[in-house]
Amino acid sequence: MVFKNRFTCQGCGAAMSYDASAQALRCPFCGSTELKSQPDGVSLTPKYVVPFEVTREQARGLLYQRMRSGFFRPSDLVQRSAITEMMAVFVPYWIFSANTHTYWTADSSDVPFHARGEWRPLFGEQRHQHEAIRIVASKVLSWEESEGLGQYDLSRGVPPEQVDLDNVVVEQFAMPRKYARTHARQLIENAEKVYCANSLLRGRFRNLRVNVKIEQMRGEPILLPVWILAYRYRDRVYRFVVNGQTGRAYGAFPTSPWKVLLAVVLFLLAAVIVLALLAQLAG
Repeated sequence: MVFKNRFTCQGCGAAMSYDASAQALRCPFCGSTELKSQPDGVSLTPKYVVPFEVTREQARGLLYQRMRSGFFRPSDLVQRSAITEMMAVFVPYWIFSANTHTYWTADSSDVPFHARGEWRPLFGEQRHQHEAIRIVASKVLSWEESEGLGQYDLSRGVPPEQVDLDNVVVEQFAMPRKYARTHARQLIENAEKVYCANSLLRGRFRNLRVNVKIEQMRGEPILLPVWILAYRYRDRVYRFVVNGQTGRAYGAFPTSPWKVLLAVVLFLLAAVIVLALLAQLAG
C-alpha cells in the first residue's frame, strides 16, 4: 500500500502518514513539531482496519471523567489542566491465531488419605485454539498502554480501501512479523501454563512444567483506532489514550501530596485507636 504525507518524528522516532487536512504538523505521541518529511512510499498493507466509533467529544469527556475520579487526584486537576493535543490515530498491530498441543507435569498435594507421601506426580495433555492474540507494532505506544485499552471487536474490521487513510494519522509498522511472532508464542505458552495452574490442578502444587507445541500459527497486520490525548498540569505533560471503538481508557494522572499525607495520617490514627482498644481489652 502506498502511503502519502509520510513523516518521522525527531522526538520519539514514530513513523507515520499524516492527516493531509491538518493545519499544523505535530506528533500525536510526544507532541513534537520536529517532523522530518519522507517521500511517499510503499508500506505494509493492513489486512483490515477497525473504524473509529468513539467521537472526539466522547474521548474528551472520558478524560475529564477520569480526572474527577480517584481520591488521590488533585482537587484542582480539571480546572488547572489544559489539553495540549488530541488526535485520532490508527495504531499498527499484529493479530495471531494458533492451535496448541500441550503436555504438562506437576507435583500435587491432592493425595489419597492412606498415601505415605505429601506429594504425588500428575501429568496430562490438552489441545486448545488461541485466537485474536494482539501484539502492538507501534514504536511509541507502550505495552502497558496497549493492554490498558482492552479488547477490540475485530469482527467489525473492514478492508483498508473502505477507510480514508490519506486524511487520518496512520502509524507505520515498527515491528516485523518475525519479532511479533516471538512475542505471540510467549503469550501462548504463558496462557497454557496459567490454564494448567488454574483449571487442571487442585490444592497446592509444585514443579509445574509445560511443553507447548504450537501449530498452524498465523499472523495478520491490522490497524486499530486509538485517541491520543496530552494534557498539561502544573508544567508537566501527561498522556491519556482511549480505545477508539469501545471507549476504554488508560492514562497517567498526578497525585496530590496533601491527600497522600492525609491518608497516611488517617491510617496511623486508626492503627493507634485499634492498639489502644486491644490494650484496654487485654487489661
